[in-house]
Amino acid sequence: MKLLHFADAHIDMANYGRHDPETGLPLRVLDFLKSLDTIVDAAIAEKVDMVIFAGDAYKDRSPAPTFQREWGRRIIRLSQAKIPTLLLVGNHDISPAIGRAHAIQEFDTLQVPYVRVLQQPDLLHSKDLWDLPVQVIALPWIARSGLMASLDISATDSAEIYSNIESRITDLIEGWLNETDPNLPLILTAHASVQGATFGSERMVMLGSDLVLPGSLVKNPRFDYVALGHIHKPQDLNEGGQPPVIYPGSIERVDFGEAEDDRYFIIADVERGKTKVEWKKLKQARRFIDRRVVIKSSEALMEKLTGALPKDIEGAIVRLTVEYPREYDSLIDEAALRKTAESAFEFHLAKHPQVEARIRLPADQTVGSLSPLDLVDQYLRAAKVEEAEALKKLAQEIISGDDESSSPLL
Repeated sequence: MKLLHFADAHIDMANYGRHDPETGLPLRVLDFLKSLDTIVDAAIAEKVDMVIFAGDAYKDRSPAPTFQREWGRRIIRLSQAKIPTLLLVGNHDISPAIGRAHAIQEFDTLQVPYVRVLQQPDLLHSKDLWDLPVQVIALPWIARSGLMASLDISATDSAEIYSNIESRITDLIEGWLNETDPNLPLILTAHASVQGATFGSERMVMLGSDLVLPGSLVKNPRFDYVALGHIHKPQDLNEGGQPPVIYPGSIERVDFGEAEDDRYFIIADVERGKTKVEWKKLKQARRFIDRRVVIKSSEALMEKLTGALPKDIEGAIVRLTVEYPREYDSLIDEAALRKTAESAFEFHLAKHPQVEARIRLPADQTVGSLSPLDLVDQYLRAAKVEEAEALKKLAQEIISGDDESSSPLL
């Protein structure tokens, strides 16, 4: 069967840019929606047999109705095309309060045709999946408090709690494996961290602590494909082996920590014992450009800064980080830099003036051996203060005046 797998849509991520005057939506939200449109278009054009979304439709557990509408429009297109679609609940979709609806609850409540929401660990047989010749084990985001209550786990140490939960999940999956049909392909989908995975900057947006699944669990050869979500860096944790264990990554770059990573979704031909995977690049994903410059001399300072910016920055989100001695602050022409970067979607200048943290005396000197005026001189020279001579003269007058006017207290 042909499977399309994507994850971590985060369509309400509007941390850069302005609003679109026509739709009223943030321009960055439109970026995420364009990537989502590309994925839905591919599912329809490729005539895939199933779509698995491995969690995190939003970044906010209580998304605005406008964002829910836009997500719903895309999922309904899959339903109308009669493409079976599984929506796994991620940590950004689930409500922290017991009994409250999660962010994609409406598809389950309204029983949208060909769409199934996976909100609890489950084994789905062919009869549960529109009679497709496949089986799915689903692990949505595991809320620690809820699982502790359902499994009657009591512990105060966080490491002990997670160890118990991981053990119970392993036992649960191994039990399900005994119930599966060995002649049908088996897919594991999970929204979780897996031991050995490489984290990207999504640490900035993840909520709560992580449950970590053992690598040996997901690499079990009884699985024919493992569709993961939660980690934004694209990777196959079992590259070259069977089953493919894949994080496709987020559908758009979230921040500068993902500047060097391309964005993907997956189309996989899933067969028993031999699955072929095709990484589909989302070419329209907006670029992030991150540059750092360390200034040690004031000579040609602005030329160094403007030269650090690539020539092609049109439409990109750009950050220029500058480290420089504090006394060069007035030499940095921020207006000129913004003029140079005016074709960028957004430009950020991060200035990090460096200040000598501590004045170090020569080895043959101590603070007690220096006069107050000598100490002032040491500070002014170390801090490279302008008009140091005038300040030293003023300090001398103050110190001398104190000496002349000092008298015993009566």
